[in-house]
Amino acid sequence: MDFIQIAKNAKEASLKIAGADVEIKNNALNNIADAIQTHKEEIFAANKKDLENAQNLVNEGKLSKSTFNRLKLDENKMRDMIQGVRDISLLDNPVGKILLKRELDKDLILEKVSCPIGVLGIIFEARPDVITQISALAIKSSNAVILKGGKESINTNKKIMEIMNNALAKVSGFPDNVIQQVFTHEDISQMLKCDEYINLIIPRGGNKLVQYIKENTKIPVLGHASGICHIFVDENANIDDAIRIVVDAKTQYPSACNAVETLLIHKDFGKKDELLAALQLEEIKLEMSPESWDIEYGDKILSVKIVDNIEQAIEHINKYGSGHTDSIITNNLNNAEKFMNEVDSAGVYHNASTRFADGFRYGFGAEVGISTNKTHARGPVGLDGLTIYKYKLHGKGQIVDDYAKGLKQFHHRDIL
Repeated sequence: MDFIQIAKNAKEASLKIAGADVEIKNNALNNIADAIQTHKEEIFAANKKDLENAQNLVNEGKLSKSTFNRLKLDENKMRDMIQGVRDISLLDNPVGKILLKRELDKDLILEKVSCPIGVLGIIFEARPDVITQISALAIKSSNAVILKGGKESINTNKKIMEIMNNALAKVSGFPDNVIQQVFTHEDISQMLKCDEYINLIIPRGGNKLVQYIKENTKIPVLGHASGICHIFVDENANIDDAIRIVVDAKTQYPSACNAVETLLIHKDFGKKDELLAALQLEEIKLEMSPESWDIEYGDKILSVKIVDNIEQAIEHINKYGSGHTDSIITNNLNNAEKFMNEVDSAGVYHNASTRFADGFRYGFGAEVGISTNKTHARGPVGLDGLTIYKYKLHGKGQIVDDYAKGLKQFHHRDIL
């Protein structure tokens, strides 16, 4: 099937699922979770093939170790993947929420109501658990989705998609073609040109991928190009907090986009040497004078810079950061507030690891990605970020001419 037909099918599916009852959507999600649990050994077998192929690419220097790590599915990831789908089924229906209700005049009622975006095009690299997260979020938010995964995870992606669509086929009243998958570079090219049918592109991958997509489509793109996250250790920081937070932010999952890449330390922080020694004990390589301050290592490597004051720290972050997630460690509440107000990022934290920047940890059930855009969705994008809104106007025969001539007057009274 050519891509245009796939996109047409997605558009048709999006119009059908837009009005789907929430019970049907929740049944679909629980069927998917049950099916993945039942067939998980098949998924592991497919993932093993991908890992064997990927290991050869790592050995040849054609695939990074961090990408390899993201590709691997284990029991913990499988458990989280299944639970993530179930969690989304328990969340409130994001569609049909009345966001505003205003009486323009007697018997003339305006409502602002949440609705699906339509058709989502998702292009992602490595992580095969992405396919269930995004599919589940799309279903609950009443969107159709076309997914293009990386070739390094093709066997895993095919198997998961097969299992999900078999599960959906058993749900009475659930439309066909809500979740579809494509595989080739030509499919990406076609997707980026398909503004007639696709409403939003969401890339999940490295800087190179995101920049390519942004430069080659007229379709709105939601995402982030890189994760240059910072932690600033203020002069009033607690040393134990600083060690625990920085170690977690760098080592808990070094290849994640919310791992810290640059550590800024106030020149008057008295425990600086103790902090740096503790990081080295965790086998973190410290770069004291990197060639560039906008490096995303994706590894246990950390750029370190000593700054004169909080203003210099904020200036550095706003210059070199990617607008993803940045944190301050301090016991000075005024400094914390200043940092969080003036750092221009989607997530600004006080005394917490940057690794908390995640849709699951925010209680969104999962996420389609993290956005550094300043549009309708920013930070981890969950269900609400996959909805837009429409205006509904309920009247009783009113016409604009009566108001233009002064025969009637608006009184614009909010009733919600």
